[in-house]
Amino acid sequence: MEITTDIEKIFQATKYQGDTAITIPPFFQNAGRGTERIWGEETANPQPMVINWPGLNDKEKTELIPTLSTTDNWILLTHPQGASNKSQPPLGESQRIARADGKNSRHKGWWREGKDELATHSMTTEVWISTRGWIPEAIRIAIQEALEQENTKDTPSFGREDLEEIHRSGTEAGHLGIYNFSGSVYATDGSNNKGVMGAGFFQLDEHRGGCCQLGRGEEGNSSNRAELEAACLALEDSKRQQDRKPVILLSDSACFLSSSQKWTGEGKSPSMHGNPDADIMRDIVQLLLERIIQGAQNESIFRRSCRKTRGC
Repeated sequence: MEITTDIEKIFQATKYQGDTAITIPPFFQNAGRGTERIWGEETANPQPMVINWPGLNDKEKTELIPTLSTTDNWILLTHPQGASNKSQPPLGESQRIARADGKNSRHKGWWREGKDELATHSMTTEVWISTRGWIPEAIRIAIQEALEQENTKDTPSFGREDLEEIHRSGTEAGHLGIYNFSGSVYATDGSNNKGVMGAGFFQLDEHRGGCCQLGRGEEGNSSNRAELEAACLALEDSKRQQDRKPVILLSDSACFLSSSQKWTGEGKSPSMHGNPDADIMRDIVQLLLERIIQGAQNESIFRRSCRKTRGC
């Protein structure tokens, strides 16, 4: 995302080719795949375009080549096409202007194996333009510097342009109402690296977070335990807030979600027996119970206030 953001600004591109409707950067006015238009309007004059070549299949690349062969206001990002990491033009009418060894590209399908080391798989990136095109040396240097940035993670784009807000509203978080939520939004995560467990949270609305290391040998260690502790940290932090606003807690832990679900609703008889992380789960249930009681008390105060206002 960051390299695309930088090149879009440097090259003043308005159109993007590659990826899917979910993963295309939202700050482009037009987007597509080959001859397919995903969003935006076609114009009579060719638009400055950024192309993510690996994000297109063979059919879409073939559909795009006639446009690339007859225009010169495009910039193409790809990985080396030749053997042994050697450059090879993605199409005949192209010239390379920048190349840098990647450090943080994710291995395709890394999440299927669940191995963290795959998330830092290195991959070389190249930038190509039309042989009929030309860019100032200052822009070429800026693109090269953007490729060589050493940021370890992408920073999400949270621009306020209409297109960006529309894009966010269509994401999973947008459908959940998170971006317009009036309370506090917490994201939590836990890790277990060779028996060393860590837990942390980030509060979106205040742009701050907290973390801790946990665990003793006799308690055992697992990624589930770390995930539960991360949720517990977030709930404890929300308890310390004076205004006690409503809370959305985001977690990717199926263990936390399924364990806490047992303690909500009616007609269930959950038990901590046999739960290896019962000590943390008890704290989570207690914190959730306190929030429910606090909410009921606030609702009662609100109702009494309304009655007095109406003269009841």
